[in-house]
Amino acid sequence: MLTINELLRQEWTRFRRPGRLIAMAAAALIVLVLGLLYANGNHASCDGPCPTDPRGPDGSLVSDQFAFLHRDLGRNGSITVRLTSMTGTITYPPPHHDAIVPGLVPWAKAGIIVKDGVRQGSSYAALMLTGGHGVRMQYDYTHDIAGGVGGVSAQSPRWLRLTRSGDTITGDESADGRQWAKVGVARLSGLPRTVQVGLFATSPGDLTLRRVGLGGATEETRFTQAGGTFDHVDVEGATTTGPWRSDPVGELNHTDWEKHHKASGAVEANGTVTVTGTGDIGPMGTDGARPAERTLTGLTPALLILLVVAVRFAAAGDRRAPLTRRTLAAKATVVGAAAFVTGLLSVGTVLPAGLAILRSNGIPVIEPSALTEIRVAVGLAAVLALTAVLALALGVVLRRTWLALLVAITTLVVPYAVTAVPLLPDALSRWLLRTTPAAGFATQQTLTEHPQVIAHYAPSAGYFPLPWWAGMGVLCAYVVVVSGVALWRPPRVSFRAGGSRRCRSHRR
Repeated sequence: MLTINELLRQEWTRFRRPGRLIAMAAAALIVLVLGLLYANGNHASCDGPCPTDPRGPDGSLVSDQFAFLHRDLGRNGSITVRLTSMTGTITYPPPHHDAIVPGLVPWAKAGIIVKDGVRQGSSYAALMLTGGHGVRMQYDYTHDIAGGVGGVSAQSPRWLRLTRSGDTITGDESADGRQWAKVGVARLSGLPRTVQVGLFATSPGDLTLRRVGLGGATEETRFTQAGGTFDHVDVEGATTTGPWRSDPVGELNHTDWEKHHKASGAVEANGTVTVTGTGDIGPMGTDGARPAERTLTGLTPALLILLVVAVRFAAAGDRRAPLTRRTLAAKATVVGAAAFVTGLLSVGTVLPAGLAILRSNGIPVIEPSALTEIRVAVGLAAVLALTAVLALALGVVLRRTWLALLVAITTLVVPYAVTAVPLLPDALSRWLLRTTPAAGFATQQTLTEHPQVIAHYAPSAGYFPLPWWAGMGVLCAYVVVVSGVALWRPPRVSFRAGGSRRCRSHRR
């Protein structure tokens, strides 16, 4: 009986036939070439130098555009206002601008804000009323704290207060200006001695889904605008006594869309202030930047090649000898290791190289952290290794190469490919990526779903329904079950790659 090391050496000798090694190299090359072609084929088109997208305190791309009526505030102070109304408009349908209807999108915002100057991407804390989510306290683009529910009217106004004490900002709300309830506390490290405090309004584009394919959806954005009316504006701790200043953060009143709406800015009349604006304050969605996984377009054809190699390898060996459990384990180890190395080298190369090319071409990129890049590269390598082992086990269990390939392609390649494009209904795409082995590819996702950002959170937009570790768990479960069946009852007769059984059987 051969030892484990001898079995591994034997199966590796069988695996490293020129045809299989060329196929593995081709799979890696496809991932590299298609990823680099995608990156090289995308260029920013600007009249002159392209504007730089703002980045938040943590270096990530953010949206930071709103109308701002502001003044200076020292290290200790507060702003208190009463919000008496909040209105808005939605342009529908694009792109003809032929219908402007009154209304607020759920994440339209009007309220008060403390901000490190008027530079886009600077640190801030804001307390606001939203179009459909009540009072919220948000700070530094990704943090969101819920306050009271409901809207606002002249009969039921909303009182808002932000208090600064050094680097700590506290948000409170009230219905009558006398009894206050704390909404949240934000600690903004590194705030300068003097910050800007004031009133703001903004409104993100509304999302419309247009049906395509067999029920899939692509997104269209409608221009929106929101305005808040304030009175009883009181600032304590102001460092100057001069007039308030009205400045946009980001560019306002510059697009064709805005020409059909009220000009963004602040208007003071009869003791009230109305601030009207458009844009958003929060993380940037995929409509403004490219996620890192867009450079992995070659994974689908590479996966197909790996599956063919793994299924055919199940039939490799001495056809006169029985296929034992120890031999199956050695085959699985060899094919899994080869697929892991192939995935690690290809993904680990194309991911940073593709991102670097996109940046050099002026394309905004949603930058993953170094740990996330490592997780994607190592995770996808593990996914390819597991899928290879699964395909090998299917070949052993089904004993027909064509049938094993059909099952592997149907459960792995097809769900992964058809959910990456807006072809199927979102609900069906999510179901496929929850219940099939293709769930493991969730490990490639670098996007983060932010509830306070309007976006199409669907597989075709890069959002898997399961977190990466859960998707990996689904794939592992399939591998364990199918491999368990193959190891528990390995075939006692060898079989051909084409699927026909040998006439000889193994004699005890």
